[in-house]
Amino acid sequence: MADWIIHAREALSQGPAALVTILATEGSAPRGPGARMVVTETGLAGTIGGGALEHLSAAQARAILSLEPGSWRVQDYPLGPLLGQCCGGRVRLLVERLEGVPDGEGPFEVTLSDRVERRSLPGEGRGPVTGAAPLGPGLGSHQSSTLMGSLRRGTIGARGPLPAAGAHFIEPVEGGSLPLHLFGAGHVGRAIASHAEGLPIHLAWFDTRAAEAETPGVVLADEDAMIACAAEAPEGTAVVILTHDHALDYRLAAAALGSEAAFVGLIGSQTKRARFLSRLEKDGVDAARLTCPIGIPGIVGKEPEVIAIATLAQLLILRPAA
Repeated sequence: MADWIIHAREALSQGPAALVTILATEGSAPRGPGARMVVTETGLAGTIGGGALEHLSAAQARAILSLEPGSWRVQDYPLGPLLGQCCGGRVRLLVERLEGVPDGEGPFEVTLSDRVERRSLPGEGRGPVTGAAPLGPGLGSHQSSTLMGSLRRGTIGARGPLPAAGAHFIEPVEGGSLPLHLFGAGHVGRAIASHAEGLPIHLAWFDTRAAEAETPGVVLADEDAMIACAAEAPEGTAVVILTHDHALDYRLAAAALGSEAAFVGLIGSQTKRARFLSRLEKDGVDAARLTCPIGIPGIVGKEPEVIAIATLAQLLILRPAA
């Protein structure tokens, strides 16, 4: 679940809350489209980049708390001398008083009327489309997919007329989450999973051992199911292998190397790497994409926390751009 949804639910349970969303940026800006901040009378959760921009937008958000739930405005800010900032870019913000929290995890199709209306959509897209009709049950599948295509092709600009009532768009998503298939819930696996919280990483975590059934987030699976998961890793996915069993590590690595995964990482020493490469070559598996040992080179240390941080930094390099 997106952090802003969690923050919004917590805030609304205590009283009125507002949401500030970066709709678009131009040039240098402290955060990208999709960054959000939940604002209450006394606090903030999340950030749109700090500084004068955040101070002014928080003031606008608190002012809108006195209006009806669902109230909104779109505001442009040049990041120059008037704000005392030297970024030189521009941002376009949506400031709204929250009525509630949308169902689903997004991205969200948005219609601006007398309130902000959100509807969860599969897939991902960006931008307003002039005159586009809302998707609805009355549309046939062909019409629905055509409209979705037009919504996805649109972009929200940081200049030009402000989106007004009747605007229809799919909210931007800041960057993208890197899908990570993590195999193994030992010390390093636990450290990676722990530090992945709050990062733009979508974690799927597996282990075969019944003893890990109570570990939050771990999916228990037999070896064949894990091998199948590794073999079917989608394009853009990172696979990291660090189980308790070298034989299982090998099977997972061989399977993942045959998938469309963007990254296949294996915990181990140079000796383990050499043995695996020799065996993979004999088995006719192209091991050119295998990363072993894992972690950014130059970060030394065998402590689980060190390996975890070095590996997560390595994975963040693969993160989809905004």
